[in-house]
Amino acid sequence: EVLKLYRQCLREAMKKPEASRQNFRNAARREFRKNQNIDKKDFGAVETLLRMGHRKLELYSSPGVKDIH
Repeated sequence: EVLKLYRQCLREAMKKPEASRQNFRNAARREFRKNQNIDKKDFGAVETLLRMGHRKLELYSSPGVKDIH
């Protein structure tokens, strides 16, 4: 589930303008790396982070969002 979300984020970054793609990829990598040490058995934390990730993906997938910092 986590890897699926990560791949979706990277795929969505490819749909953004070329000048800002790297910013979207870097933001995705940064968020996933920040949380990579979460205990995999802590299902509550994992589920919460997945929900937050899906919400951010939905927000950033909007055609109106052209860049991220």
